[in-house]
Order: sequence, then C-alpha cells, then structure tokens
Amino acid sequence: MKRILAAAAALLLACGLPARAQDFPSRSVTMIVVFAPGGATDVLARIVAEHMTRTLGRSVLVENVSGAGGTIGGARGAQAAPDGHTLTVGSLGSHSAAPSIYRNIAYDPRELQPIGLIAGTPLFFVVRRDHPAQTMQEFLAMARANPGRITNGHAGIGSTNHLACALFQHLTGVQFNNIPYRGEGPAVNDVVAQQVDSACVLAPAAVPQVTAGTMRGLLTAAAARNPNAPGVPSAVEAGVPDYIFQGWNAVFAPRGTPAPVVARLDQALRAAINDPAIRQRIEGLGSIPAAPEAQGPEALARLVRSEVDRWATVIRAAGIEPQ
Repeated sequence: MKRILAAAAALLLACGLPARAQDFPSRSVTMIVVFAPGGATDVLARIVAEHMTRTLGRSVLVENVSGAGGTIGGARGAQAAPDGHTLTVGSLGSHSAAPSIYRNIAYDPRELQPIGLIAGTPLFFVVRRDHPAQTMQEFLAMARANPGRITNGHAGIGSTNHLACALFQHLTGVQFNNIPYRGEGPAVNDVVAQQVDSACVLAPAAVPQVTAGTMRGLLTAAAARNPNAPGVPSAVEAGVPDYIFQGWNAVFAPRGTPAPVVARLDQALRAAINDPAIRQRIEGLGSIPAAPEAQGPEALARLVRSEVDRWATVIRAAGIEPQ
C-alpha cells in the first residue's frame, strides 16, 4: 500500500510540474536590471520587457538592483525561486568578467539558466562637451602629460564600462583617475553635467547624448564608424586601431527553472527581438539586435562560457586585481 501511495504521489508531482509550466506566468514577472536606470542594460531591458508583457499576457516589471559592478543584482536574480517569475538582465561585465574580478561573487554565470541574448552594444569613448581635446590624439597627449589627473567615470568595478576603459588604458599607456558609479546612467549624467572628463559608454546611452551634443565622442571602438553616430571616428581613424570592443546584454533565469518555462520565455524574448519595430528601436540606439543564430538559451550558454574564459585572460594581462 505504501508503495502504491508513493508511486501515486510521484505521478502527481510529475504531472503537476508541466501543468504549472503551462500556466506560466501566473503573476507579473520581475526583470532585475543589474545597473542603475539610464544605462545600456536598463534601456535595452525596458525595450524588450514592454514587448514581452504583451506576449506573456502578464506585466514584465523592471527593477534596478545596482552595485558592485552588477553583481549585487546578479546575485539577487540567481538566488530567486526558479519558477520563471524573476529574470535578470546582465552584461558582459556582470555575467562573464565578474568571476575573475570578485573573489566572493555569489553566483557563477555559467551555472545560470540562459534565456537569450538581447543585443550587442558597441562602445564609444566620450568626453564632456567643453573638453579642450578635439581629437583622440589630442586627448592622449593631454592624458600622457597629466597621468592620473583626467577623470574617467564607469559603472562600477567589473562593469563592461570599467573593463572597456581598463583595456583602453592598457593599450594606450595612459592613466586615469577612475571614478566608479552604481551604473552607466549616473556616470553619463556626470559627463553631461561636466563633472567628469571622460567615460567609456555603450551605444544605447552614448548615441542619444552624442547626437544631442551634450557630450562628444572621440572614437567608437570598432573598425568602422557607427551609422547612428557617423560623426564619431572609428578606432582606426582615431589612431588606436587595436581598440576593438563590443559589449552585450542578455536575459538569465535562476538555475533549475523548468524547461517548459524556459521555452516560453525564450519564445517571448525572440518575439521581441524579431519584431521589426523593436529591432528598429535597438538599431536606432546604435546597438545590434541578436541575429537568429545568436538567439536562444544554447547560443547564450556558449557565449557566456567563451566570454568567461576570454575575460579571465584579458583581466590578468591588464593587471586588474581581484576585489
């Protein structure tokens, strides 16, 4: 009799999981953004969250949980119940480089449940609009003549912006007075307010400000100019040809999220990214929506594994000390 009851309980449990997954979502979905409002991660998350709300039939609500280069929000998302109702939008920094920078990080991005890539995010090196340097070569001459005096804002140690400017300093031999913020948005605000000299800023946060003339781009870290900011020279034109850098943003769920729920979230994210209107909005910010072959959980899992290994090597070479 006990064996019969145990078998019946197991059957009910097995039947219950798919039923709950089919009912997903049963309430609003929280999308944790690991940086403060206004940066690339936040902007892209809000674009896809709006579309996913329509697809899922439940609100997808963005919650900004910033600090420690995105790892505070990353830990919150990783430790949430694995039922699909809490997602995390992370970046190259928070979800690939962070394990090499933070000794006590509370999650391994390779062990999370990937949902999918949102977009690649080209990078701009910007200065306050009244900065005396008009070109990158003029800026480098000033920086070399004044080591440690030019201020450079970033989104926190281990963030994509921090890594981008650490690589820039490594390649050019300049030294900045580096100022960490709780996200890219606050750093950009201080460049616009002319409180900080420079920053490495991802396209969704850089392009609107550069276009508006509230800060100036000295280069885009790519071999060619960005079509949404055609007045900004490429890295090659600016005389720093090896400075090629692109960030990314992606959606993750906690480890152990049921496969049917993952499939539903994957479908909703793909619907957003492949909507022509959404792609146009992302492209209008200078970013690159995920191509079909780069979409989905398996493609994101491969990207994260390769990026964790790659950035471990770069971080060691750049002499960045673990925190």
